[in-house]
Amino acid sequence: MLVVLRGLLDRLVANPLGALAVLALAAFLEAWGDSFFQAGFYRSTGAGRVTALVAGTLVLAAYGSFVNVPRWDFGKLLGLYVVLFFLMAQVLAKVRFGQAPTLPIYVGGALIAAGGLVIGLWK
Repeated sequence: MLVVLRGLLDRLVANPLGALAVLALAAFLEAWGDSFFQAGFYRSTGAGRVTALVAGTLVLAAYGSFVNVPRWDFGKLLGLYVVLFFLMAQVLAKVRFGQAPTLPIYVGGALIAAGGLVIGLWK
């Protein structure tokens, strides 16, 4: 199974759009896994808490696989990944918890995006 997953992800990340798709999926999985822990620690009790924490563990394991299985230079893509993670986290905060971004989050997000551009485009 790992060989099949590695082959598929290696083919995807060989193409810039495929790499973007894998990064976006990884960012979504990381933010989603974190949101399960948020729900487990602060928004549930009993079996619901255990379920949320187990789900968070499984989703974060999937995130780790999508980031570490492909043979790519993840460090070079880190700037873009941080921007995607920020965006995914904001979407999930709104959808799962009803938390709308505030002005400081928008300003900080603009700085994160600018930093991602510097990391990704500086030669």
